[in-house]
Amino acid sequence: MSEAQRIFFEKLEEDLPDSYSENHSLEEIYTWLEKRKQQVQVSLRQITLDECDPWYYDPSEGCIRNKGNSFFRIYGLSGSENGSEIISQPVIEQDEIGFLGIISCKINGTWHYLMQAKIEPGNVNVVQLSPTLQATRSNFTARHGGKKPAYLDFFLHMEPEDILVDQIQSEQSSRFLRKRNRNVILRLREPIEEKESHRWMTLKQIKELLKQDNLVNMDTRTVLSCIPYVLLGQEGDVPFKNKPYFYKTAWRMNRKTLVELYKQINDYKMFSERHIEKVPLFSLPDWRMEQGEFVCERPYPFKVIFCDIRIGDREVTNWRQPLFAATGKALFGLFVCDDDGIMKFLVKIRPEAGCFDKAEIGPTVQRECVTDREPDEVEKYFLEKVETGEDIIADRILSEEGGRFYQEENRNLLIYVRQNELKTMPPGYVWSDYGTLNMLTQVNNCLNIQLRNLLSLLEV
Repeated sequence: MSEAQRIFFEKLEEDLPDSYSENHSLEEIYTWLEKRKQQVQVSLRQITLDECDPWYYDPSEGCIRNKGNSFFRIYGLSGSENGSEIISQPVIEQDEIGFLGIISCKINGTWHYLMQAKIEPGNVNVVQLSPTLQATRSNFTARHGGKKPAYLDFFLHMEPEDILVDQIQSEQSSRFLRKRNRNVILRLREPIEEKESHRWMTLKQIKELLKQDNLVNMDTRTVLSCIPYVLLGQEGDVPFKNKPYFYKTAWRMNRKTLVELYKQINDYKMFSERHIEKVPLFSLPDWRMEQGEFVCERPYPFKVIFCDIRIGDREVTNWRQPLFAATGKALFGLFVCDDDGIMKFLVKIRPEAGCFDKAEIGPTVQRECVTDREPDEVEKYFLEKVETGEDIIADRILSEEGGRFYQEENRNLLIYVRQNELKTMPPGYVWSDYGTLNMLTQVNNCLNIQLRNLLSLLEV
């Protein structure tokens, strides 16, 4: 561990309050997750589109869809900026907003969260820790013909005074077209009974589980990143009062930083010459069906595969569907610095083709496994630090959502840096304190999924 890391970690040291208690030990949670994995049978067999009934290519619409026209469709996406092509690829259009909801409750003086051991067809390790409720509108209206998800009624009948978080946030704008989910944390006055698929656990325990690769899923990470510490204030019931360094920045925002971030993102939205349009999937010039897969003729971060899936203990136990399969690991990263006792993060305005409103605030580095884009000076310096292993605070392999993506893993890093180490700062970068970013998670579509996931790694 470098001197910089040692100092940084010392500032994040925590002494748990005397009132801290756990409904289940961490060992019990690991045992429960492994038991769930062993109990549920999972089978995924790759097939062709012709075998993927009820999914088919609809030439009149130019997309792959199912006969019920539910869940999602796969179109082609074509885009240009300043007259140059920037994208030509398949894209998932799922215009319904789903629930990502976590039920919380104070148990024996400590806040607990009701988490689910959920199995998705594309999960790397089958079972991952998921929110209490993780469901598309097609799921919870039972358009798939199965039973409704557990605990759904709590979210359908929320009272405002019991809502801690209720925000509509984006998903991966490099794979989805304007896809969003409703991120909710609901507070209960009294704990409710756990189903076999769910367990109460503390935020500290979830953060500990986040240290394991591919264990805490994307949906949990994005919901937890929205906990509104900045709105709770100094006297709020927050979990980090015994962490003076983080506490100093987490409950307040910086107006100057907020203005700078909005100026950068609004300038891009106003002045960029970016044009994105849906096109027929099979009209994409570099894409073709090959051995039952829809692939690009050149190296690309993903391909489209078709699967027959069998999973026990779900609303529907057998179905077929397309999945986007990754061809490698992307790299997402944040530079973190100490600015006179305040923790700051280097973020960047990130336009993406599938973005709901052109661009969102993203991490320092966001690089696909296959890219022909040359890194700028900041990215080069970040990649040098990755290569040497210098000043790495966190380094996790985390999965993307397994309901649409097949075994897509990304490397997520937080790296310590001194501000004066960065000799040049290209346009679009801003140093932001945590409180300001936390405030922006309380606004729809400001922070992208990659940045929210990285912020969830902080051990607050």
